[in-house]
Amino acid sequence: MQKSKSNLIQSVDRALQILECFSKKDNELGVTEIANRLDLHKSTTFGLLSTLESRGYLKQNLENGKYRLGLKLFELGKLVEEGMDLRASSFPYLKELVDKYDETAHLAICNGNQAVYIDKVEGESAIKMSSQLGRSVYMYCTGVGKAILAFMPEMDIDNIIQNTDFNQFTCNTITDPDKLRDELKEIRKREYCIDNEELEVGLRCVAAPIINYNGYPVGSISVSGPASRMSDEKLESIAKDLKRIVAKISETLGYKTEKYKNL
Repeated sequence: MQKSKSNLIQSVDRALQILECFSKKDNELGVTEIANRLDLHKSTTFGLLSTLESRGYLKQNLENGKYRLGLKLFELGKLVEEGMDLRASSFPYLKELVDKYDETAHLAICNGNQAVYIDKVEGESAIKMSSQLGRSVYMYCTGVGKAILAFMPEMDIDNIIQNTDFNQFTCNTITDPDKLRDELKEIRKREYCIDNEELEVGLRCVAAPIINYNGYPVGSISVSGPASRMSDEKLESIAKDLKRIVAKISETLGYKTEKYKNL
């Protein structure tokens, strides 16, 4: 169903129109050029350009005062590209995990200081979960999030922790930054993580990270199920399969590892 133009936010629409002015031919544009193309006042155009530049979507050439597209667009484009590649390469493994364990398997990617679900396969006996595709989740209290966070550089971990509001979802939620750091160290040692009813009571999860060509965790795969079925023994069995699977997927992204080949 097409959105009515009456629902559009004018300032956002104008900002997007500015971004769409740029092309291979017109890779740099000045305030007056953009204002004329879009029939806007120069003051309005300048304000929009300044806002887009402050967010990294545009970059000003200080020599001539003109603007060009910024790195933020490249970052978002890479996120979309990696997500599409990951979905294609990961789906058979999600299906393999569900066929074997009859629980819910998720694929998530890193987006700033959160993880985002981009694929999901459910088993026949899987409980219904609030893990809609496209949903963002916290790093500190979810399996997919902790698996990514644990393998980030220390500087990124510090930044995310400092900018996180730690909410107490269950009695098992880790809300102390120091305890979270200790947990992340343990996750790095065993190379997988467990969500032990930290976000939802009665839900346990095991997850492992997907690493790209430069050693950065770009995503994770998890298997979730009710605590009544997800015993410690079952979690260990799933973890072994997960470590093998994420190693294979990571290799498709250019990450070189000899680990888990005999698992």
